Amino acid sequence: MRHKELESTSLLWHYITNQLVNYEKQMASPSKSRLGTRGQPEQSRAAILKAAVREFAREGVAAARTDAIARSAGVNKALLYYYFKDKEALYQAVLDEVFSGVRAAIQDALSQQLPPRERLQAYVRAHFDYIASHPLYPRIVHAEFLRAGKDPSRLQRIAKQYFRPVFADIAALLKEGAESGDFRPVNPVHFIPSIIAVIVFYFTTAPIMKVMTGSDPMSPEHVAERRAAVVDFVSAAIFAPDQRNVHSSSNGRSPRGGRT
Repeated sequence: MRHKELESTSLLWHYITNQLVNYEKQMASPSKSRLGTRGQPEQSRAAILKAAVREFAREGVAAARTDAIARSAGVNKALLYYYFKDKEALYQAVLDEVFSGVRAAIQDALSQQLPPRERLQAYVRAHFDYIASHPLYPRIVHAEFLRAGKDPSRLQRIAKQYFRPVFADIAALLKEGAESGDFRPVNPVHFIPSIIAVIVFYFTTAPIMKVMTGSDPMSPEHVAERRAAVVDFVSAAIFAPDQRNVHSSSNGRSPRGGRT
């Protein structure tokens, strides 16, 4: 009997010791919270925003449902409302997500120490690449433009925070290039929207182009072709002709001295 009691006591102490060791290990190492809890705030918030972009792009603001967003993000509605007090706050965050990303991509390209021509092409590629990697964003932008007639407050904030800085940077590049002789003189009020339209319109019309052509405009091959075409189109529209070539051509000779 005494032997059994000692054996039971030994097992109990062994169990308690193991529990204490495990507890100390848990306290010493950070816990791994699952997504959908407050233990992973950055990941949970990012997942909610990603799901919200899809929902707002497909359904519009009025028809978008927060329960669908929460379900797609893998979180519950309580956690969604923990980060965003209501659907309007979530939509505002989505707009900031969309416009802050494209502004950063554009400004990174424009800040490169390159001659005007190369810098303009770097901007066009960066803007195109950003839209290509976020093809739902133009739908949200277009919808917000249409909503501005009823409530311009959001668009006014977006214009001040995102559009005007980018517009000013591109306009400054166009002026610099014109002064250096690299660009034709153009009115930025007209030329900048034209550049943006050439970049973005391809993605907004991709569904109808797929029906018309029978091929997928969003395939990597077609996107790469479109990217090169856009850069070529913008370059042809703004680059000033080489004055030496123009002079030679006007004399009936090619730049290498042959007759044209």
